[in-house]
Amino acid sequence: MTALPASDLPMPEASIRYTEQARLDLRQIFEQRLAQRGADGWDGARALVAEILATIDGLADYPERGPQVPELVDLGDKRWRQVLHAPYRVVYHLGDDVVTIAMVADGRRDFTTLLQRRLLALKR
Repeated sequence: MTALPASDLPMPEASIRYTEQARLDLRQIFEQRLAQRGADGWDGARALVAEILATIDGLADYPERGPQVPELVDLGDKRWRQVLHAPYRVVYHLGDDVVTIAMVADGRRDFTTLLQRRLLALKR
C-alpha cells in the first residue's frame, strides 16, 4: 500500500472565531433587513443571516479559499482574506487553525475607508 502525499491528506478543521464587531455587524444586517421588510420580514432576516453564517462556516474546512482583500493588498497588507455572500463581504484572517471573522459589511459601501477604520481599531 502506498502512502498518500502530505498535500493529499485532509487538513484539520479550523475553528471560527468572531470579533465583537463582526457579531455586531451580523446583528445590524438582521435589524436592517427586518426594518426593510417590517414585521413580516422576520423569516427573511433570519434566513439572510443564516446564509451568511453558512458561508462563514465553510471556512472551517477551506480557510484559504477566499482571495486576499484587494483594497488591503493595495496598502501592502496581504494577511486579510474575504468571502462573499453578495452583496456582503466577510473579511477574515487566518491564525493557527483559527479563522477570525473581523467584519461583515455591505460591499457597496466605501469599503476602503471602512476597512481602514475597522482594521486599525483591531490593532489597538
